Amino acid sequence: MKHLHLYVLLIFVFYISCGQNQTKVSQENIKSGRANYSESQLKEAETSKVPMSMVRNVKQDRNGNILIASYFGVFRYDGTSFTNLTGKISSPCFSSFWDVLEDRKGNLWLGTKDSGVYYYNGESFRHFTTKDGLGSNSALHIYEDKAGNIWFGTGGGASRYDGKSFRNFTMKDGLPNNVINTFMEDKTGKLWIGTRGEACFYDGKTFTVFKNKEGKAFSNIWSIIEDKKGNIWFGDVHGLWRYDGSTFTNVSQRGAYAIIEDKKGNIWTTGEVNPQTWALSRYDAKSLYNKVPTLTEIKSGGRMAFLGILEANDGSIWLGSGSGVSRYDGKTVTDFKNKKGQK
Repeated sequence: MKHLHLYVLLIFVFYISCGQNQTKVSQENIKSGRANYSESQLKEAETSKVPMSMVRNVKQDRNGNILIASYFGVFRYDGTSFTNLTGKISSPCFSSFWDVLEDRKGNLWLGTKDSGVYYYNGESFRHFTTKDGLGSNSALHIYEDKAGNIWFGTGGGASRYDGKSFRNFTMKDGLPNNVINTFMEDKTGKLWIGTRGEACFYDGKTFTVFKNKEGKAFSNIWSIIEDKKGNIWFGDVHGLWRYDGSTFTNVSQRGAYAIIEDKKGNIWTTGEVNPQTWALSRYDAKSLYNKVPTLTEIKSGGRMAFLGILEANDGSIWLGSGSGVSRYDGKTVTDFKNKKGQK
């Protein structure tokens, strides 16, 4: 009986050490998240000074720092070293961060796979979940519109936060799918929304579902951007598309998980080349309107080898991957998970 009491005490201490001040996540979510990593990987991630797990999104703040949303924490890179911003609120026992956003006031918003949203003002954190009005605790994408509203792409629709309360939009309001992957507000004020299915846009009153040129729905829109000329680009699991307001063009059949336009007008994507291979690809600006644009495959790897993309102020390309974050300087790709990349 004494050994039983000791065992129960140890389990309780472990739970407290991992979960104190944490979100109360279901045991199923904890188990499913941890199942992707070995115990040694979990331990290494908890003590690591660099991102060691899946990085879905990479952003840059107003000071030029790189913000990295990794599965086991949100990091900030100042050009010299990494800082884990979420070490005090989360550990590999619970974390599953997917996105990070710095709003116009300099505050950070952190989206998670199953634990809602964290707000960080530089001094303290505030936690939002469905109890506070968030549409779902699965907040996979964060976007700030021109009016200052913060939008969250969740597994239960689109949630808009105006600074005081949430308003949730679902298929009942006209969305084509309740799983939201991305937002993008264009120059005319339309809010484009990519879902785990079709794309749509919201004019402030109604949602309009958008089809490709054959009139068929997309299968899974992961990314939407507007280029300098006002064209809308769509990244689907089955290809890269461009819409100029009247004509719809299938630029490439390579899957496009993430899209960016760099300062020179080149289009960069990450995504599936085939079921076993993902790649970082660049489409040359001078040939974008050719029938077959000039494509350069910068680097390829296994499934989900490259995810979120960012062009930093210095022109370097930052990449999220299934195992950390990398930087491409135009010649070489530096993996910060490796010791050489940390120097």
